[in-house]
Amino acid sequence: MLESRNPLTSIDRNPLLRSLLWHTFYRQFCAGETPSQVARVNAELRAQGYSGVILEYALEVLKDAEGAEANEERDVGVWRRRMLETVAMASPGDFVGLKWSGMGPAAMRRMKEDREPSAAMEEAMHALCAAARDRRTSLLPAAEETWSLSGFFNWTMKMQRVYNAAAKGGECVVYSTYQAYLKQTPETISRHLALAQKEKFTLGLKLVRGAYLGSEERALIHPSIEATHAAYDGIMASLIRREPNTRITTPADAWPKVSVVLATHNAVSVQLAQSLRQQQLARGEPLTQLSFAQLQGMADEVSCTLIAAAKAAEEAAGKGQSSGAQAAGGGEQGCGGADAGD
Repeated sequence: MLESRNPLTSIDRNPLLRSLLWHTFYRQFCAGETPSQVARVNAELRAQGYSGVILEYALEVLKDAEGAEANEERDVGVWRRRMLETVAMASPGDFVGLKWSGMGPAAMRRMKEDREPSAAMEEAMHALCAAARDRRTSLLPAAEETWSLSGFFNWTMKMQRVYNAAAKGGECVVYSTYQAYLKQTPETISRHLALAQKEKFTLGLKLVRGAYLGSEERALIHPSIEATHAAYDGIMASLIRREPNTRITTPADAWPKVSVVLATHNAVSVQLAQSLRQQQLARGEPLTQLSFAQLQGMADEVSCTLIAAAKAAEEAAGKGQSSGAQAAGGGEQGCGGADAGD
């Protein structure tokens, strides 16, 4: 529809079609087209009990657009301006989702070839990270296919070194996304944990199952959904407990400060995470900074369960009872996409 030349099927040329999509698909999954619409949806979510939101200006370059004629200055400029506008719409404690490939085909090619960002790209990345730091919001760069992952991680870790090391109180400004359906993910996380410990910065991790099953080389992915569930839950448990297991091999005494976003629509994984937090609270252990994230409109039953748990814990604490479930809630819900593919 976006590329249609037929007036009847073109979203921009057919007002009835545009209205239909706006009142159905768009309103189900997206926060809005204007700052006022986004602000209204954000306020509604907070009124329901969500502790924060994820806003995403969902601009990216698809694989089949790599070779398209590019105007790097224009592409980077659009991405920079729109991302800064998105950060300005976020509130302290919120998240902003993004893709480095949103800077255009030239950025995608550089990631694929594992090259550094151009001067213009790096300036835009620093401008965005600095704005997020000043706004006290966090950035969630989303990973893409494995053929660009090495470049993606290099670009993301470059920003983490600068902004997560200097953040006040150990706050995490920049996260990186790790896809549990990839067999290589535990090794990658272990390597990044060691790097963050060595270079003294907070490692931000957003854990997803994965969203490119149809386009990835099958040998790189776990052979079954059960194996992917086991990988996700094993990595998650290691991160929450800050200790090695069969998935993550980093020694317990070599962990850096970590901040984790569990982006999942899987109720079993969420329940396991809640149980692990309750066990930690009961033992008086230090708690890893932890947030839960679901895409708006796709797993509201999971999100609402988290809200209910948080409210119950607050009521129990207010009555002077044990607050063992206090860290079980506090879920963030993404307005526009947290790439939490199941």
